[in-house]
Amino acid sequence: QVQLVESGGGSVQGGGSLRLSCAVSGYPYSGCMGWFRQAPGKDREGVAAMASDGSTTYADSVKGRFTISKDNAKNTLYLQMNSLKPEDTAMYYCAACSFWSRSIKYSDYVPQRQADFAYWGQGTQVTVSS
Repeated sequence: QVQLVESGGGSVQGGGSLRLSCAVSGYPYSGCMGWFRQAPGKDREGVAAMASDGSTTYADSVKGRFTISKDNAKNTLYLQMNSLKPEDTAMYYCAACSFWSRSIKYSDYVPQRQADFAYWGQGTQVTVSS
C-alpha cells in the first residue's frame, strides 16, 4: 500500500520560507514524484516534479523560488519554498507517478501533468500573509 504523508506546512509572512516534506512508503518502483497545490476556488496545479533520472520541472510562477529534492535513503521528497508570496497560499499535495509514467524524463518540453500521478498524499496547508 502506497502512503504519502506531507508535513512542514504552516503560516508565514510574505518573503519567508518553508520546507515541505513528504514521507513515502510502499512505493514499489523508482518513478517520478512531484508537488501540486490547490488554492480555494481554483483548480489543482503542478508546482514542481522530479523524475527518476533527477530531471526536474517547475511551474513558471515558482521558478527561482522553489526547489524540489529527494533523499532516497530516507524515502522523502522535499519542497524548499523561499521568497513566499500571498499567491502561494494553498493546500500542497505530494504525489508519485503511476507505473505507466514511471520512466518519464522532464525537460522544458515535458511538463508536469496530473494524469501521470497515481498516488497522492492528504495535503499540508501553506498560508502566506502580506
